[in-house]
Amino acid sequence: MSFWNVTLFLLNGFKISCLIFLVTLLLGIPLGLPIAFCSMSRFKPLKILSKVFVWIIRGIPLMLQIFIIYYVPGLVFHYQLFANVDKYLLIHYGIEDAGRILAVLIAFAINYACYFSEIYRGGIESVPRGQYEAGQVLGMTKGQIFFRITLMQVIKRIVPPMSNEIITLIKDTALANCIMVAEIIKQANTLAATKALIWPLFYTGAFYLLFVGVLTILLGRLEKKLSYFSA
Repeated sequence: MSFWNVTLFLLNGFKISCLIFLVTLLLGIPLGLPIAFCSMSRFKPLKILSKVFVWIIRGIPLMLQIFIIYYVPGLVFHYQLFANVDKYLLIHYGIEDAGRILAVLIAFAINYACYFSEIYRGGIESVPRGQYEAGQVLGMTKGQIFFRITLMQVIKRIVPPMSNEIITLIKDTALANCIMVAEIIKQANTLAATKALIWPLFYTGAFYLLFVGVLTILLGRLEKKLSYFSA
Protein backbone atom coordinates (compact mmCIF):
# COMPACT_ATOMS: atom_id res chain seq x y z
CA MET A 1 0.00 0.00 0.00
CA SER A 2 1.16 3.53 -0.77
CA PHE A 3 1.68 6.17 1.91
CA TRP A 4 -1.46 7.98 0.70
CA ASN A 5 -3.61 4.83 0.86
CA VAL A 6 -2.37 4.08 4.36
CA THR A 7 -3.15 7.66 5.43
CA LEU A 8 -6.71 7.39 4.10
CA PHE A 9 -7.18 4.03 5.81
CA LEU A 10 -5.98 5.43 9.13
CA LEU A 11 -8.15 8.53 8.70
CA ASN A 12 -11.21 6.28 8.63
CA GLY A 13 -10.22 5.05 12.07
CA PHE A 14 -9.35 8.54 13.31
CA LYS A 15 -12.89 9.65 12.47
CA ILE A 16 -14.12 7.14 15.05
CA SER A 17 -11.57 8.44 17.56
CA CYS A 18 -12.80 12.00 16.98
CA LEU A 19 -16.42 10.86 17.32
CA ILE A 20 -15.68 9.28 20.70
CA PHE A 21 -13.82 12.43 21.75
CA LEU A 22 -16.59 14.86 20.75
CA VAL A 23 -19.51 12.85 22.13
CA THR A 24 -17.67 12.29 25.43
CA LEU A 25 -17.18 16.03 25.80
CA LEU A 26 -20.79 16.81 24.87
CA LEU A 27 -22.07 14.32 27.46
CA GLY A 28 -19.37 14.40 30.12
CA ILE A 29 -18.99 18.17 30.59
CA PRO A 30 -22.66 18.89 31.42
CA LEU A 31 -23.14 15.60 33.32
CA GLY A 32 -20.22 16.39 35.59
CA LEU A 33 -21.94 19.47 37.05
CA PRO A 34 -24.93 17.70 38.69
CA ILE A 35 -22.55 15.03 40.00
CA ALA A 36 -20.46 17.82 41.56
CA PHE A 37 -23.57 19.34 43.16
CA CYS A 38 -24.50 15.93 44.57
CA SER A 39 -20.99 15.58 46.03
CA MET A 40 -21.43 18.97 47.75
CA SER A 41 -25.01 18.34 48.86
CA ARG A 42 -26.03 18.91 52.46
CA PHE A 43 -28.19 15.79 52.21
CA LYS A 44 -25.67 13.26 53.53
CA PRO A 45 -27.02 10.07 51.89
CA LEU A 46 -26.89 11.75 48.47
CA LYS A 47 -23.45 13.19 49.18
CA ILE A 48 -22.06 9.83 50.32
CA LEU A 49 -23.63 7.99 47.38
CA SER A 50 -22.18 10.49 44.92
CA LYS A 51 -18.71 10.39 46.46
CA VAL A 52 -18.67 6.57 46.50
CA PHE A 53 -19.79 6.47 42.85
CA VAL A 54 -17.06 8.93 41.82
CA TRP A 55 -14.49 6.99 43.86
CA ILE A 56 -15.42 3.72 42.13
CA ILE A 57 -15.38 5.19 38.62
CA ARG A 58 -12.09 6.99 39.17
CA GLY A 59 -10.56 3.96 40.85
CA ILE A 60 -11.36 1.37 38.16
CA PRO A 61 -9.37 1.50 34.89
CA LEU A 62 -11.36 2.85 31.96
CA MET A 63 -10.61 -0.25 29.91
CA LEU A 64 -12.23 -2.42 32.58
CA GLN A 65 -15.27 -0.13 32.63
CA ILE A 66 -15.64 -0.62 28.86
CA PHE A 67 -15.51 -4.40 29.37
CA ILE A 68 -18.11 -4.20 32.16
CA ILE A 69 -20.57 -2.13 30.14
CA TYR A 70 -20.15 -4.21 26.99
CA TYR A 71 -20.11 -7.73 28.47
CA VAL A 72 -22.06 -7.60 31.77
CA PRO A 73 -25.58 -7.35 30.21
CA GLY A 74 -24.91 -10.63 28.43
CA LEU A 75 -23.40 -12.32 31.50
CA VAL A 76 -26.07 -11.17 33.97
CA PHE A 77 -29.23 -10.93 31.86
CA HIS A 78 -28.22 -13.39 29.11
CA TYR A 79 -28.97 -10.74 26.52
CA GLN A 80 -26.22 -9.47 24.25
CA LEU A 81 -27.50 -5.90 24.14
CA PHE A 82 -24.71 -4.20 22.24
CA ALA A 83 -24.05 -7.17 19.95
CA ASN A 84 -27.72 -7.12 18.96
CA VAL A 85 -27.53 -3.37 18.31
CA ASP A 86 -24.52 -4.11 16.10
CA LYS A 87 -26.41 -6.71 14.09
CA TYR A 88 -29.60 -4.66 13.76
CA LEU A 89 -27.93 -1.48 12.52
CA LEU A 90 -25.59 -3.40 10.24
CA ILE A 91 -28.44 -5.34 8.62
CA HIS A 92 -30.93 -2.48 8.31
CA TYR A 93 -28.70 0.56 7.85
CA GLY A 94 -25.25 -0.79 6.96
CA ILE A 95 -23.66 0.85 10.02
CA GLU A 96 -20.75 -1.15 11.44
CA ASP A 97 -19.72 -1.39 15.10
CA ALA A 98 -22.63 0.80 16.28
CA GLY A 99 -23.26 -1.30 19.40
CA ARG A 100 -19.58 -1.41 20.31
CA ILE A 101 -19.22 2.33 19.80
CA LEU A 102 -22.32 2.91 21.95
CA ALA A 103 -20.81 0.87 24.79
CA VAL A 104 -17.56 2.84 24.52
CA LEU A 105 -19.43 6.16 24.53
CA ILE A 106 -21.36 5.21 27.67
CA ALA A 107 -18.18 4.18 29.47
CA PHE A 108 -16.27 7.29 28.40
CA ALA A 109 -19.12 9.68 29.25
CA ILE A 110 -19.55 8.27 32.76
CA ASN A 111 -15.82 8.10 33.42
CA TYR A 112 -15.02 11.62 32.29
CA ALA A 113 -18.16 13.07 33.90
CA CYS A 114 -16.80 11.88 37.25
CA TYR A 115 -13.38 13.41 36.61
CA PHE A 116 -14.98 16.67 35.45
CA SER A 117 -17.22 16.69 38.54
CA GLU A 118 -14.20 16.76 40.82
CA ILE A 119 -12.74 19.64 38.82
CA TYR A 120 -16.06 21.50 39.09
CA ARG A 121 -16.25 20.82 42.83
CA GLY A 122 -12.74 22.10 43.40
CA GLY A 123 -13.45 25.22 41.34
CA ILE A 124 -16.71 26.00 43.15
CA GLU A 125 -15.25 25.45 46.60
CA SER A 126 -12.24 27.66 45.77
CA VAL A 127 -14.44 30.77 45.46
CA PRO A 128 -14.19 32.67 48.78
CA ARG A 129 -17.20 32.29 51.06
CA GLY A 130 -17.31 36.04 51.54
CA GLN A 131 -18.51 36.51 47.97
CA TYR A 132 -21.56 34.35 48.65
CA GLU A 133 -22.28 36.39 51.75
CA ALA A 134 -21.85 39.66 49.85
CA GLY A 135 -24.35 38.46 47.26
CA GLN A 136 -26.84 37.58 50.00
CA VAL A 137 -26.42 41.03 51.56
CA LEU A 138 -27.32 42.52 48.16
CA GLY A 139 -30.53 40.49 48.18
CA MET A 140 -29.48 38.04 45.46
CA THR A 141 -30.87 34.51 45.34
CA LYS A 142 -28.61 31.45 45.41
CA GLY A 143 -29.13 31.03 41.67
CA GLN A 144 -28.19 34.63 40.95
CA ILE A 145 -25.10 34.37 43.16
CA PHE A 146 -23.98 31.23 41.34
CA PHE A 147 -24.53 32.46 37.79
CA ARG A 148 -23.52 36.11 38.25
CA ILE A 149 -20.69 35.84 40.79
CA THR A 150 -19.41 32.29 41.08
CA LEU A 151 -19.71 30.75 37.63
CA MET A 152 -17.26 32.90 35.65
CA GLN A 153 -14.66 32.65 38.41
CA VAL A 154 -15.11 28.88 38.45
CA ILE A 155 -14.67 28.70 34.67
CA LYS A 156 -11.42 30.63 34.94
CA ARG A 157 -10.13 28.32 37.66
CA ILE A 158 -11.08 25.05 35.97
CA VAL A 159 -9.79 25.75 32.45
CA PRO A 160 -6.21 24.47 33.10
CA PRO A 161 -7.23 21.14 34.74
CA MET A 162 -10.05 20.69 32.23
CA SER A 163 -7.55 21.25 29.43
CA ASN A 164 -5.39 18.43 30.78
CA GLU A 165 -8.35 16.05 30.94
CA ILE A 166 -9.49 16.99 27.44
CA ILE A 167 -6.03 16.35 26.01
CA THR A 168 -5.88 13.03 27.86
CA LEU A 169 -9.28 12.13 26.43
CA ILE A 170 -8.16 12.14 22.80
CA LYS A 171 -5.37 9.69 23.69
CA ASP A 172 -7.70 7.53 25.76
CA THR A 173 -9.91 6.95 22.72
CA ALA A 174 -7.37 4.27 21.75
CA LEU A 175 -8.86 2.14 24.56
CA ALA A 176 -11.90 1.54 22.34
CA ASN A 177 -9.66 -0.95 20.59
CA CYS A 178 -10.14 -3.33 23.54
CA ILE A 179 -13.59 -4.36 22.23
CA MET A 180 -12.51 -4.19 18.58
CA VAL A 181 -13.89 -0.74 17.72
CA ALA A 182 -12.21 0.33 14.48
CA GLU A 183 -10.49 3.45 15.79
CA ILE A 184 -7.10 4.48 14.44
CA ILE A 185 -4.98 2.05 16.49
CA LYS A 186 -7.25 -0.84 15.47
CA GLN A 187 -6.85 0.22 11.83
CA ALA A 188 -3.07 0.22 12.20
CA ASN A 189 -3.18 -3.23 13.80
CA THR A 190 -5.31 -4.44 10.88
CA LEU A 191 -2.62 -3.29 8.45
CA ALA A 192 0.02 -5.06 10.51
CA ALA A 193 -1.98 -8.30 10.49
CA THR A 194 -3.14 -8.28 6.86
CA LYS A 195 -0.41 -6.37 5.02
CA ALA A 196 2.59 -7.00 7.33
CA LEU A 197 3.05 -3.24 7.65
CA ILE A 198 4.36 -2.15 11.05
CA TRP A 199 5.20 1.50 10.32
CA PRO A 200 1.52 2.67 10.21
CA LEU A 201 1.27 1.84 13.92
CA PHE A 202 3.98 4.44 14.65
CA TYR A 203 2.51 6.79 12.06
CA THR A 204 -0.68 7.03 14.14
CA GLY A 205 1.33 9.15 16.59
CA ALA A 206 1.36 11.97 14.02
CA PHE A 207 -2.44 12.11 14.04
CA TYR A 208 -2.55 12.38 17.83
CA LEU A 209 0.26 14.96 17.93
CA LEU A 210 -1.49 17.14 15.36
CA PHE A 211 -4.82 16.93 17.15
CA VAL A 212 -3.27 17.62 20.57
CA GLY A 213 -1.35 20.56 19.08
CA VAL A 214 -4.54 22.15 17.77
CA LEU A 215 -6.31 21.53 21.11
CA THR A 216 -3.40 23.06 23.04
CA ILE A 217 -3.54 26.23 20.93
CA LEU A 218 -7.34 26.56 21.23
CA LEU A 219 -7.41 25.92 24.98
CA GLY A 220 -4.48 28.29 25.49
CA ARG A 221 -6.38 31.06 23.70
CA LEU A 222 -9.45 30.35 25.84
CA GLU A 223 -7.37 30.64 28.99
CA LYS A 224 -5.98 34.01 27.83
CA LYS A 225 -9.47 35.33 27.07
CA LEU A 226 -10.51 34.48 30.61
CA SER A 227 -7.42 36.10 32.14
CA TYR A 228 -9.35 39.27 32.96
CA PHE A 229 -10.99 37.33 35.82
CA SER A 230 -7.62 37.11 37.56
CA ALA A 231 -7.33 39.02 40.78
